[in-house]
Amino acid sequence: MQERILLLDGATGTLLQRRGLSGNFDHLNLTAPDVVADIHRSYIAAGADIIETNTFSSNRISQKEYGLEEQASALAREGARIARAEADRAGRKVWVAGSIGPTSKSLTLATDLADGSTRALSFDDLAAIYREQIDALIEGGVDLLLIETCFDALNAKAALYAVSCVAEGFPVIVSVSPGDRAGRTLTGQTLEAFYTAVRHYPLTAFGLNCSLGAEQLLPLVEQVAGFSEVPVICYPNAGLPNEMGLYDETPEKMAASIRKMAEAGLVNIVGGCCGTTPEHIAAEKAAVATLSPRPFPETNTLLRVSGLQTVTLDVAHNNFTLIGERTNVAGSRKFARLIAAGDYDTALQVAADQIAGGASIIDINMDDAMLDGPAAMDRFVRQIQNDPAVARAALMIDSSDWKCILAGLKNAQGKCIVNSISLKEGEEAFLAKAREIRRLGAAMVVMAFDEVGQATTYERKIAVCERAFRLLTRAGIPPQEIIFDVNVLSVGTGIAEHDRYGIDFIEAVRWIK
Repeated sequence: MQERILLLDGATGTLLQRRGLSGNFDHLNLTAPDVVADIHRSYIAAGADIIETNTFSSNRISQKEYGLEEQASALAREGARIARAEADRAGRKVWVAGSIGPTSKSLTLATDLADGSTRALSFDDLAAIYREQIDALIEGGVDLLLIETCFDALNAKAALYAVSCVAEGFPVIVSVSPGDRAGRTLTGQTLEAFYTAVRHYPLTAFGLNCSLGAEQLLPLVEQVAGFSEVPVICYPNAGLPNEMGLYDETPEKMAASIRKMAEAGLVNIVGGCCGTTPEHIAAEKAAVATLSPRPFPETNTLLRVSGLQTVTLDVAHNNFTLIGERTNVAGSRKFARLIAAGDYDTALQVAADQIAGGASIIDINMDDAMLDGPAAMDRFVRQIQNDPAVARAALMIDSSDWKCILAGLKNAQGKCIVNSISLKEGEEAFLAKAREIRRLGAAMVVMAFDEVGQATTYERKIAVCERAFRLLTRAGIPPQEIIFDVNVLSVGTGIAEHDRYGIDFIEAVRWIK
């Protein structure tokens, strides 16, 4: 991708429909493998460098519609084997991408509009379903995974979590299907906020597919190219659907729009989605053949988190980030009463008021002996996702209960911050939690505690933080995703007073700076 623009293949369903086929296309991997293989050959002949497996719906959720849940894994495995065989016969290097669709379910959108906490399934359920498909695709011989047509970042995070559990670091491309021409997804998230939510995984590429034609996607690809630290992929539909719901943009017209993207230095991989054919891919290949790929940008060194929108913590330039603390049952009697009474709608208004007051991150804590903390966290974070006034902010999941932290992370579509972890349980437990937080896409606050207890002197605080920092960075946690809380309390009127933990407040600020 540093040397040239690569070509992804085009639509599979379009060619199958041309042959008079309909219904469960993935099942053809078992019943008509020669037909599927012929489609792969046609795209290789057209110049595709990457071919997708015929496995977009090879998961238990999608196959349930046909009563074939138990065959989902076999469909994925055979789809990968068919594509692998054709790629190996190509006589040149052709990569095989395991196609993973979004399913028809959303982890973010409520199934009952009267109750924002209702979901069709849980994060763990969907991750397990994805894991079965991913296992089969890798066993079948794919070179990379393509998590595509994404409309919900939490679904994508569940898929990436599954990849990490199966084969951490395996090459993955994530492609979003925009919900409108402004670029927001079906859940209301901006493209940059979506990218921020999934960037914790070492992505091979990130970009857009489906929804629109190449001409309409051009301004959105410009957006993506402006923030993506990884190569950019775009594979549009063959224009917009006509009055019959069909896609009829010619290969020449589509290729001209793709060429504009390439001339502007925006893309590294191009291809086609709904309605496209080998003729479209051949036209694209000719259109970009002499053009250079998008240069790889420098890696971001700032901490970015997200809800529906992205929040950047730029401490290098002394920019303040306001965190709303009133959605904390330990810090707000009003909020605690609302949660205890089950009045989550009014509790959401507490969060909305903080955001209206300038907070861009909301701290959520459900640690109360009278509450089922994980259940309360689960419900409240789910409710937030369906309230745009609150969901636009990033979330700080704050708890001393590990189950509560997991409940928050597994229900937030954006990139969160965990508050907090520490060394007090030892290095092994510390790193295990840090790695799981990372797999779930969050940054982390580290408290100045170790096996001895809280660090109460200047020297101890430095030593504990430095030790934690070394352990985390060696484990692959980026430095900008580590926030230290050195346990300093300001006292009185702000005059330099010695707090009860034995460290001068002014001295602590000097050390932090």
